[in-house]
Amino acid sequence: MRPRGRGDSGQAFPIYIMVVAGLLFLAFAYFAVGQAAVNRNGAQTAADAAALAAAQETRDQLFDQWRLDVRDPARWQEIFDGDVLGLASSCWRASELAAQNDASLQRCDEPDVLRTSVTVQANKTAGESVIPATSTTRAHASAVAVIDSLCTFQLPAGTATLPTLECDDGDWELDPDDLTDLPGPEDLFDVHLATG
Repeated sequence: MRPRGRGDSGQAFPIYIMVVAGLLFLAFAYFAVGQAAVNRNGAQTAADAAALAAAQETRDQLFDQWRLDVRDPARWQEIFDGDVLGLASSCWRASELAAQNDASLQRCDEPDVLRTSVTVQANKTAGESVIPATSTTRAHASAVAVIDSLCTFQLPAGTATLPTLECDDGDWELDPDDLTDLPGPEDLFDVHLATG
């Protein structure tokens, strides 16, 4: 058996170090990608919550208007369709919910009463990692919430009675002489995130 030459001894060790270093780099890179994904998911949660909160605030204003006009059923359809002037912007509510979810509101649009679109930015970055951009980049996310009417009605022939509200969760017979038992905002309107 021939003895091994001295020039070959220890050549595997540098290769081993390079392989281990490469694997560690890949592990840290995957960790950074995971951190970024978590940050992005947090921003999306904040955007969804902000859009829904703003839409719910608008829904409550529509309900208040309906309650004011409950004795004038000719106005009901306009309210259910969002054709109401003078409602206050609900973007302040979106800002509150974004902040509660560790994000800041970047944009809030209300193109019509029944639709709210928001964009938020996460307050925190993904953190320090082997990918330099993660230490300065903050996740952005957008969401759109819409309000749908849940009720239909037929205007009565006379003015002494109020129409029956036919809603998804049941009918409401309203007595003009006793309006203490009215449906709530959630009975008249559905608030949900737009899809697609």
